[in-house]
Amino acid sequence: MPEICRFYNIVIKMLYSDNSQHYKPHFHAFFAEFEASIGIDGELLAGSMPVRQLKLIQAWALLHEDELYKAWNNAVKNEQFEKIEPLR
Repeated sequence: MPEICRFYNIVIKMLYSDNSQHYKPHFHAFFAEFEASIGIDGELLAGSMPVRQLKLIQAWALLHEDELYKAWNNAVKNEQFEKIEPLR
């Protein structure tokens, strides 16, 4: 699963061809022992994440929505996507 971004000990990854389980455009977030699938719109689709980290992830996704959709469109076509700037 290619890493797309990393900030505040949160790792964001996006899978290639990952539209079978969650049809909604999404990414995967990892923090400590937590793992979640999160829609590009910030909706928690599966898994769990502490509230503070989820809010950071949602803020990051809002700031980079266009880039995330571009990455998603490439990923579902099995094409390489660019890394996205971290939240600062």
